[in-house]
Amino acid sequence: MMYRPAKAYLCLSALKNNLKSVQAMAPDSKVLAVIKANGYGHGIERVAHQLSGADAFGVASIDEAMLLRQKGFLHRILLLEGLFSEAEIPVVIQNRLDLVVHSQHQLNWLLNSKISSQISVWVKVDTGMHRLGFEPKELPSVISRLQNSANEFCIHIMSHFSSADEKSASAELFTQQQIDTFEDCTAAFTFNRSLANSAGIMRYPLSHYEWVRPGITLYGAGDIPGFENHGEAVMQLESEIISIKNIPAGESVGYANTWTAQRPSTIGVIAIGYGDGYPRHAPSGTPVLINGQRVPLVGRVSMDMITVDLTDLAVQPQIGDCAVLWGKELSVDEIARFSGTIGYELLCGITKRVPMIEVQ
Repeated sequence: MMYRPAKAYLCLSALKNNLKSVQAMAPDSKVLAVIKANGYGHGIERVAHQLSGADAFGVASIDEAMLLRQKGFLHRILLLEGLFSEAEIPVVIQNRLDLVVHSQHQLNWLLNSKISSQISVWVKVDTGMHRLGFEPKELPSVISRLQNSANEFCIHIMSHFSSADEKSASAELFTQQQIDTFEDCTAAFTFNRSLANSAGIMRYPLSHYEWVRPGITLYGAGDIPGFENHGEAVMQLESEIISIKNIPAGESVGYANTWTAQRPSTIGVIAIGYGDGYPRHAPSGTPVLINGQRVPLVGRVSMDMITVDLTDLAVQPQIGDCAVLWGKELSVDEIARFSGTIGYELLCGITKRVPMIEVQ
């Protein structure tokens, strides 16, 4: 029994359709579907089932990989941050996991271990993001050490975009420089390569190479210039109006009196708040859909409630009417822009007390 009205509806067909869209955009590449962070907040097992048509999955840790293996998934699974300790190597071998290798200490762990079976390693090169990865000039030495090891490695080469989803001229120039750097430092090798994330898949076809790594686009989100309607929203976050109040001009609403009515106003209270994962920093004016009509949030977001201004609606809502916080008609990315964050954070931040209901 679900008594509280806050719920997240997950459209399973949207996941499948978004994967098909990626495959159509990169028809000559294999697809590594990124499902880390509990499937971007959608449930990793649920997401993996719907994205079973992908060629591989990308996760952040062995914990996530082990959950998939325990649930019977036989796909290639890539640990996107590689090993956190040398002690993980036997688990990697036993569960046939692929590894990112991004630093000398990880490389040394592999080379100093006696490994009886082949391991697929994805050597990460830093093309300018300066987070993880070997310097381009180090790549030949890293490859040579892997090839000359007593252990057997299947080698791939990868990097990661920092600004492919940015439209400014400087960001586009930097992204092209990353592509050029990656092309230059890998040209001497015949290994499979991977560079394109969601934005790269859409905006930079020359970055597709043998593998693409879609993440946010699989969930129908992500602010990607020129591709604002690139996917179907998977998550629709809904709740209901639980109270309607009429207040006179000059009265304030919510904690700290941050919003004051400039006219006689009708205020609706919706059962959703930061305890559910709705962003506390969403300001007054952030849109909410009430029966399909946009109304502005007013006052501060509380743990369990938000308030909206219903005054301008032609037909006044009733207690129990539906409120959509984000979904198909109201992008999570728009809510994120109002809140000074990104859609990734909002999707990943839905808390356990919000039931997730699968729909087709």
